[in-house]
Amino acid sequence: MNFTERDRAVEAAVARGLVGPGEPVAGLLDIAGIRRSAAELRAAFEEFTAPGTPVLHAFAVKAASLVPVLRLLAQEGLGCEVASPGELALARAAGVPVGRTVLDSPAKTLAELREALALGIAVNADNPEELARIDALMASAPSSAPIGVRVNPQIGGGSIGAMSTATDTSKFGVGLRDEGARDWVVQAFLARPWLTRLHAHVGSQGMPLELMAAGVRALYDLAEEINEKAGRRQIDTLDIGGGLPVNFSSDATTPTYREYAALLHATVPGLLSGRYGIVTEFGRSLLAKHGTVLARVEYAKSAGGRPIAVTHAGAQVATRTVFVPEAWPLRVAAYDAEGRPKTGAPVAQDIAGPCCFAGDLVAENRPLPLLESGDHAALLDTGAYYFSTHFAYNSLPRPGVYGYATDADGTVRFATVRTPQTLEDLTEESGGAHAKSLGDLGKQ
Repeated sequence: MNFTERDRAVEAAVARGLVGPGEPVAGLLDIAGIRRSAAELRAAFEEFTAPGTPVLHAFAVKAASLVPVLRLLAQEGLGCEVASPGELALARAAGVPVGRTVLDSPAKTLAELREALALGIAVNADNPEELARIDALMASAPSSAPIGVRVNPQIGGGSIGAMSTATDTSKFGVGLRDEGARDWVVQAFLARPWLTRLHAHVGSQGMPLELMAAGVRALYDLAEEINEKAGRRQIDTLDIGGGLPVNFSSDATTPTYREYAALLHATVPGLLSGRYGIVTEFGRSLLAKHGTVLARVEYAKSAGGRPIAVTHAGAQVATRTVFVPEAWPLRVAAYDAEGRPKTGAPVAQDIAGPCCFAGDLVAENRPLPLLESGDHAALLDTGAYYFSTHFAYNSLPRPGVYGYATDADGTVRFATVRTPQTLEDLTEESGGAHAKSLGDLGKQ
């Protein structure tokens, strides 16, 4: 049997007790794979972009809100796209320079805006009311921070509605096809010489590349219109968002960054010509293929004639897969009690999680070598979102996350990304220090 890097990492994780009776679930991150994806992203845009063009690849922090991961990506030349005060705090803790940080959110508070402008962080205003807030802040404390406006080209959605941000009624940005909206955007720029960026993001998983490119084309055309009417190069940078979809059906990485960059080069010839600086905001596509959620099988049982493997990985780590399985299916790999790939004839079985509701299934009627108690189920392609977007159902603690790399001699080395949450930590987070605080309320 040909062992993959993932197979070696799973076996080593079990042997070292990263997953076992005491810690029945953990996340594993392939560090070499992450470095490779970052390099492929940089190379793809370098190939098709005119020399000297400023390009910032700002990783979407929501895809992996883990400080060591953000620091690793920063070492690989990436910045951060943040959408909350928490994400900004994580990026700063990772040492990401403010000049390589972009703030996007449809609900920025006045305090968030004030902080970002004071620090010099790039801000994309989502709507007219937010831009009015920025007007007031700029009047009281002028900032040199790059400021732009997010627009919605309203070109349609992909196969997953919740991931489509360029529909007619999307909550993000200024809808360019709404009556009077395009003229408002143009006039907003002409009245504010300090507005220098335009931003659009048409969606994420389930979006065809052609639709993504069409959104970028709309953004580019608007920038050209504004600059022509301004009589100068007022808009100097286009933030084209991210959203490259991920193949969850095999180990193949499709589509690739090069395919997307080549499509942009063909569809929007002026985009990468050096006329504009470029910002991208990729997230899932950088990490998904390089993560594995590894869970111990606690019990093997059957119901209605179907085998069920009850594991410790369910809705708390695979929330989207459990609640919307048709949109977010995951591959599952079977490993034995020692963490070695399990062999045997495939048997249709359910892979269940630990949460106390019937639908907590990460795979249903899935053909796999029959899993038994003490074996391990691995949820593949889970490097993005699954580790850091924890669902606290049943007060299940957040699992540990570990990065791994394999030496030339085959030795697997691990580094801690996040320690497993203890029950003491969980109790404190759930108000343990205030246990008696409600006792006197409501008494007459």
